[in-house]
Amino acid sequence: MKKFLNLFFIFTFIQGIAQPNCNAYKYLGDSLQYNACKLIENVNYYNQFSREFQELLDQSLDICPYFAYAYREKSVAYLKSGDFLTWKKLIDLAVKHDELGNLDYRGWCKFQFFRDYKGAISDFERLEKLVNDIGYSQNGNYHLQIVKGICYSAIGDKTEAIKIINQQLNKENYSVGSFDYYQLAVTYFQLKDYNNALIFFNKQDKIRPLAEGNYYMAKIYKLKNNIIEYEKNKNISLEYYMKGNYLFDPYTHHYNKVYLTQIENL
Repeated sequence: MKKFLNLFFIFTFIQGIAQPNCNAYKYLGDSLQYNACKLIENVNYYNQFSREFQELLDQSLDICPYFAYAYREKSVAYLKSGDFLTWKKLIDLAVKHDELGNLDYRGWCKFQFFRDYKGAISDFERLEKLVNDIGYSQNGNYHLQIVKGICYSAIGDKTEAIKIINQQLNKENYSVGSFDYYQLAVTYFQLKDYNNALIFFNKQDKIRPLAEGNYYMAKIYKLKNNIIEYEKNKNISLEYYMKGNYLFDPYTHHYNKVYLTQIENL
């Protein structure tokens, strides 16, 4: 029965914080969560920052103190408004009452907003013990195994990062993400494995050209004293940047992002 309920959460949380199917709780005979869930069926009619939104969720928690969805929904407004201490308190309660439904989200937020790489790794590895596939980031840009690899790179374990990312890329039926090759290539570059770096920068260029990729290729060719390719890739990088072909996120900066001044000063 628990597996049945988990399937509801897996599907409803793929594209965002969607409301759970209240009938899942009814099926399990959990009247408290069912009643709490029914109470907030129309909660999304209110703005997340409104008193009505927060009070309705509070009422659902009065009915069921272990209703994880309400804690998670309440937390979002605090994350967006910059009250990170309250966000953490609430999201931790969501995880406490429903690890499977919330570890992926909390781990991603630790990475994306706080650069808490060790904390993100801990959440992802904890989730791995519960499921075979830990899923994708909240914005859909990365599989969370790729994010875990980036986290290992960020704490200095580049070799482990490359191992994790390659393992994910080599999984059967895995669809390569928009920035997977780029992040792997940068990690090879940081280890001064320039040949592998070039291989994956070129692979990235074939699926989604990025100014950042050509920036790094220019750096590699400069190190190799290949001035023709250096100039070519620097100019391509500038061209891509002016066209908007660069790493962009509306909330934070991508890991390993390159800025225009870096390209100009190359």
